[in-house]
Amino acid sequence: MGEINKSDLVIALSGFHGTGKTTIAKMVADKYGLRYVSSGMIFRNLARDMGLSLEELSRLAESKPDIDYAIDDRLKRLAREGGIIADALLSGWMLREIAHIKIWFHAPMEVRIRRIADRESRGYKEVYRETIAREESEIRRFKKYYNIDLNDLSIYDFIVSTHPYSIEAVASIVYAIIDGYLRSVGDE
Repeated sequence: MGEINKSDLVIALSGFHGTGKTTIAKMVADKYGLRYVSSGMIFRNLARDMGLSLEELSRLAESKPDIDYAIDDRLKRLAREGGIIADALLSGWMLREIAHIKIWFHAPMEVRIRRIADRESRGYKEVYRETIAREESEIRRFKKYYNIDLNDLSIYDFIVSTHPYSIEAVASIVYAIIDGYLRSVGDE
């Protein structure tokens, strides 16, 4: 792959909602001087701007593929510039030819729901219903639009469990992955 500068690094951090990918992605961006890019934030902002819930926008996106295509095209465009960490459910797939490192985060559903409910100060049952609906919609859309099976993790370089570990422990694992990569290409 040749020598790469830290500032050109492209990292794809993927996983279902509530796995901790946003927290870790922001920590990685700070530590390595990378731009933080989140397709989830783009999606949330779009829902807010349209006056829709995440669930409503997910349902709308099932009949309007341009919503997902626009978000994914923006992610690819930014990745081609280099120097980013992409926090997105599909970042590994969308950036599979661009990213230097592709990591999938995993945590059990109950843990993910509790994390989201706590973070958003909402009830577990409400978050559970919304998350299940959103993820089922994403699974259907991504299979239909891209022929991507979100359960196929074969494209990822690393699969990291984020439970029951502390955020600091998970960050240490990710830092070790990045540092090891940088050493192997001669940037450390």
